[in-house]
Amino acid sequence: MPNRSDTRVITPGLLRDWALPVPTGGKDNRGTVLVIGGSRFTPGAVLLAGVAALRAGAGVLQLAAAESTAAALSIQVPEAMVVGLPETDDGAVAGDPGDRLGDLVAQADVVAVGPGLNDIDQTRALLRLVLSAAGPRTALVFDAYALGALSHEPDLLVGADRRVVLTPNLTEARHLLGRDPGDDLDADSRELARRYEAVVSLYGHIATPDGQGWREESGDAGLGTSGSGDVRAGLLAGLLSRGAEPAQAACWAAWVHAVSGQRLVPRFGRIGFLARELLDEIPHTIATV
Repeated sequence: MPNRSDTRVITPGLLRDWALPVPTGGKDNRGTVLVIGGSRFTPGAVLLAGVAALRAGAGVLQLAAAESTAAALSIQVPEAMVVGLPETDDGAVAGDPGDRLGDLVAQADVVAVGPGLNDIDQTRALLRLVLSAAGPRTALVFDAYALGALSHEPDLLVGADRRVVLTPNLTEARHLLGRDPGDDLDADSRELARRYEAVVSLYGHIATPDGQGWREESGDAGLGTSGSGDVRAGLLAGLLSRGAEPAQAACWAAWVHAVSGQRLVPRFGRIGFLARELLDEIPHTIATV
């Protein structure tokens, strides 16, 4: 495992030397991923994240989303168990969804929170529920509105000794930092990792709380498309589920996400592919390392 304090460029050679675990046996040995998100109007975010987790190697997938979307999600993702969560009048997932979600969190190996959520206050309550119910070794991925909620409770992870990865885009990083990100995203990712005591994957810049850093340089403009971040969050969750450590999973996810986009360029051009088209590229991209 890399241990120098300077930022390293993520290459296939680095990843080969930091090989992903290859679980043996049945699906339970590849872990359970629970994705919590999906308002009434954004169920596709949960779908993208969940399928990405499966493509990355997760054994069992569970989706928890607004109850009005549950039937459609269960048809679209027949591989998953889908649980409908109570909604607010505006279609947001309610922050007090009952004991069933807590039970699912307690049993999951990885919990990804955020894709498709759309209410900061309700999401803050969901984060507190997740942290209360999750076991000490449960890996957590915070994305999208979960990051906005975390910026309102910056001490939520401090001292918790959790296996957490934060996946902010530049807008979410601004909320977490309390300022605009600068030109040095390596430094900004390290600042976020120290402040929130979590691994951070910021626009291809990965950092750990102890100051280690990596940078992915293959990403292109095409990844800036609706749903792409949901795919990356789910990909990361799937790698954690199969046994990768948080920094390892973040580095692999950044590279696989970027190179999967590159593989679509000959067919769709640099900015013509859709986030859902990244999903089928994930297994082959991982296998080519």
